[in-house]
Amino acid sequence: MNHSLYNPFQTFDFRNDKCFLSGSVTSPLAVRVLPDWLLNMAGLTGNEQIKLLDESVRDYKSLIVPASAEVYAEAILPLEQKIEAAFGLGYQGVSALPEAELFRWIGKMMYSFLYIEMQGAIRLKQLSGDGMNMSQGLMHKFGNLHLMLQGIFREVEFEDFKPWSVVVVPLENAETGFSFRDEINTLIFSLKFKDFGIVACLQDNGTNKRYHQPLLDFIKDKPLSDQQFEELAARFFYSAYLFNRLPEYNVIEANGIAYIDPMPLRGIQNKPLFDEWQHKTYGQVLENFWKPYGLTLFEIIKDPKAPLSFFEQPLLPDAG
Repeated sequence: MNHSLYNPFQTFDFRNDKCFLSGSVTSPLAVRVLPDWLLNMAGLTGNEQIKLLDESVRDYKSLIVPASAEVYAEAILPLEQKIEAAFGLGYQGVSALPEAELFRWIGKMMYSFLYIEMQGAIRLKQLSGDGMNMSQGLMHKFGNLHLMLQGIFREVEFEDFKPWSVVVVPLENAETGFSFRDEINTLIFSLKFKDFGIVACLQDNGTNKRYHQPLLDFIKDKPLSDQQFEELAARFFYSAYLFNRLPEYNVIEANGIAYIDPMPLRGIQNKPLFDEWQHKTYGQVLENFWKPYGLTLFEIIKDPKAPLSFFEQPLLPDAG
């Protein structure tokens, strides 16, 4: 895959003296991962805390990544302004956004967290300077995400495919407080706020959305309760874990545009794209998502063949 796009995973360089997106070294700005507009809209102070993979606890406003002044002014800021305007309108605005814009904004946020995690791991010598402690599969996956995110500041086109699954749903509670989840290894993310919820898989070529299509068709345009949204998110988080392919892409550059073309996901493997769905394991995931409602694993899988669901028609995948 010969191209000129910046790939920090080739040199495993996650320093603060270069732009996290473009790699340019021009006295980069310190840009907050959770932008001020989002904290203000959500009524947060920035002192709220999050635990990172190295077990350190950081407050929101301390989470920063380096970005060049040019990339920030010409690309990141306009993207943030589009998302801010959409979030201001709630579900009406967010559901009207092009999926590519949501992919870039969510991807930028997740990659920012990843950038910070990488810095911490290298600092604590949990990762060597050349990334040898990290699996080649993860390095490949993260490198592909970064490659695609360069579409924020330069022309990157996907050749008749979407590398993501993005789902935006309305919520019954129009005053839902802001919260989000992410899982870096599987590159999946969920967010709920106001009257909308978002679930996004960032590197699956749309397979998770197709996997859950029967349920998505059933709930189309129906406002979800909080429990229903968390159940939907839990299903995507679990299926992202079951997804057993590492997507590969070809990149061709012409006239300043990077064209990304997917390799067939099936490759030479005959097994399905997802490992077997297990209701008990899914129930364990669901128990974590439903923790605020006090539902235990025993209650969730009281019937081992039909886990508890808040949907009128559960439409669960067939279990192994």
